[in-house]
Amino acid sequence: MQATSDMSLLSLISHASVPVQLIMLMLLGISIMSWTYIFGKRMAIKRAHTQTRRFEDDFWSGGDLSMLQQAVASRRDEQGALARIFDAGMTEFLKARRGNASGDATALLDGPRRAMRAAYQREMDSLESHLNFLASAGSVSPYIGLLGTVWGIMHAFIGLSNMQQATLASVAPGIAEALIATAIGLFAAIPAVVAYNRFTNDIDRISIRFDSFVDEFLNILQRQVR
Repeated sequence: MQATSDMSLLSLISHASVPVQLIMLMLLGISIMSWTYIFGKRMAIKRAHTQTRRFEDDFWSGGDLSMLQQAVASRRDEQGALARIFDAGMTEFLKARRGNASGDATALLDGPRRAMRAAYQREMDSLESHLNFLASAGSVSPYIGLLGTVWGIMHAFIGLSNMQQATLASVAPGIAEALIATAIGLFAAIPAVVAYNRFTNDIDRISIRFDSFVDEFLNILQRQVR
């Protein structure tokens, strides 16, 4: 192992052993994917908040629910998750009311309840997509970086064993190369953990709004069938 006087970051990476370089490359890929999901998820959650607030304003404005359902059905993708939940429940309610001549309230509300719960689950699955990757990146990346550090230090000391006289100048570059792997692992992990916690909290708040709407909408439908 040859000591190098150039202690710049690029030089240390280029002089690292091949396994350590592969680990760094893996961590760089994890970091790029994490930031891609972070930006995409942030935009998706912001859009969900905006669409939910807009639909709630339309819903509670006192307009006709059938007309609102038709407007939502004509542009489902643009209306947002809560509008699609409403559309699923209202569509099922209209079908049940046409097919239930007896007017049994329990039978009329059971279909819309199940339809909205199914739509709710689909929307939550969509909002929670890629969160598992962020959680995994946040928990695993430091250990991957530590593996690179251990391997690099081991490689450095093996190289020192072939030297007759070991000095700080000869051991410092090898250890510095190894420690870069841990630094890259932390660089990949910290944003992923912060983003995961933030997004989980935001999605929980959206989930509560969806749950509250489903209960309130079912109460409105119940009053209509009395």
